[in-house]
Amino acid sequence: MNRRAARGLHAEKTALRWLKSRGLQVITCNYRCRHGELDLIMKDTDTVVVVEVRSRTEADFLTPALSIDQRKQGKIIRSTEDFLQRHPVYTDNAVRFDVVALTGEKQSGIEWIRDAFRVD
Repeated sequence: MNRRAARGLHAEKTALRWLKSRGLQVITCNYRCRHGELDLIMKDTDTVVVVEVRSRTEADFLTPALSIDQRKQGKIIRSTEDFLQRHPVYTDNAVRFDVVALTGEKQSGIEWIRDAFRVD
């Protein structure tokens, strides 16, 4: 595993623990389909929360939220639709797209952006 992949895996585990400590429940992690991958799928009361985890060092120019452009949002949305089709137990739930951003070399700064984007 290269350094970037290891950093991403660490960020996802950190975000997962952090969100669980705030009351969210895990549905699944690293959901893969032909459209892409969803980092975390969680439940916040009756809402399915799709979480994109971003890790950035202080030297990065784009904020984690800005790094999720329309193309990436489209992949996340299509992957979420795939997940919901395969898991119909969640189709009646509201869906929210969040971003958890970890910053710094030690990923110590955590920013939770709820409802980071919406489906048009």
